[in-house]
Amino acid sequence: MLLRNATIATMVVGRPFGLIPNGAVSLEDGRIAWVGAEEDLPDALRELPQRDLGGRLVTPALIDCHTHVVHGGNRAAEFELRLRGASYEEVARAGGGIVSTVRATRAASEDDLVATALPRVDALIAEGLTTIEIKSGYGLDIDTELRMLRAARRIAAARPIRVRTSFLGAHAVPGDFDGNADDYIDQICIPALRAAHAEGLADAVDGFCEGIAFSPEQIERVFRSARELGLPPKLHAEQLSNLGGARLAARYGALSADHVEYTTEADAKAMADAGTVAVLLPGAFYTLRESRHPPVAAFRDHGVPMALATDCNPGSSPMTSLLLAMNMGCTLFRMTAEEALAGVTREAARALGLPDCGQIRAGLRADLAIWDVAQPAELAYRIGFNPLAERLFAGAS
Repeated sequence: MLLRNATIATMVVGRPFGLIPNGAVSLEDGRIAWVGAEEDLPDALRELPQRDLGGRLVTPALIDCHTHVVHGGNRAAEFELRLRGASYEEVARAGGGIVSTVRATRAASEDDLVATALPRVDALIAEGLTTIEIKSGYGLDIDTELRMLRAARRIAAARPIRVRTSFLGAHAVPGDFDGNADDYIDQICIPALRAAHAEGLADAVDGFCEGIAFSPEQIERVFRSARELGLPPKLHAEQLSNLGGARLAARYGALSADHVEYTTEADAKAMADAGTVAVLLPGAFYTLRESRHPPVAAFRDHGVPMALATDCNPGSSPMTSLLLAMNMGCTLFRMTAEEALAGVTREAARALGLPDCGQIRAGLRADLAIWDVAQPAELAYRIGFNPLAERLFAGAS
């Protein structure tokens, strides 16, 4: 197939948005075979079946590189508590927060987890998503952590999307290990990680390095186990304070450090040297009414790639819109429109360790989004409006 008469935001580095006006893209066997200006189209490609896109914008399909879409229950009651002034930490220490979702998730069957996650996934697909990362972390026992990861794998069979899974056993200390985080790491988290790896359920390993969760030393034990298993690490780092999580992630060559509001100039340099992506999560920043912004200028200065994601979860970011995440990245964090689009395409792919998507280049997957807009900045500019015309997953709509 040949897609022609399009404005193409390739997101290839070199010019703004990698933009090709009056462009064309040829697709073959689910891959991009050629992309460029129509005037440069090789004669052989002119014989392909053609689709005239009427000047529409074509971008790489969107990628959500940080989600918790598989979980039980919801936390609307805690939302009301926060409206009355309770902080995220106060809610968590009172038995709410992550631990309350753990209770609901442990009570849910695998079928229940799939059924309740699919509407959230469908909302993202409707905005042009083709790849999603899904974390465990609401089981905090071996059986439920594995059940969550199996449910995540089933979503890829239920919908035309790619799913990358992250084992997040080091998400919180469950009540039965209260005050014994080290025992939890040894008796539950690491054995669950090994079981997940043996079953082929984990693509990466994540953790929550924070005062209300785990110390850098405890996370490092999980990372050492991940390294033994050949699984790449990721980390929730520096969301509420700076414990050195970003530097720990960089030291282990992590794919990404996520949240990162409290990272420093030195942290940014360490991440840049390691090639670790900063995943910015404006939904959580907004929901928790935080005031400490991630150091976007420092990330720019040091060349740290910046991704954007929904952080879709039942407590701190009940958001299922990457388009809204783009707008928030611009309005709250002062990212540019180009950085925002790169953050949900090229850099999101990098944060997941996926070299075959996130840009429009020959040889990459034909995961594309076609939009009823004139210029790429419109995707981040509008609020609550979805201009998607069509989504292509490996070349198929």
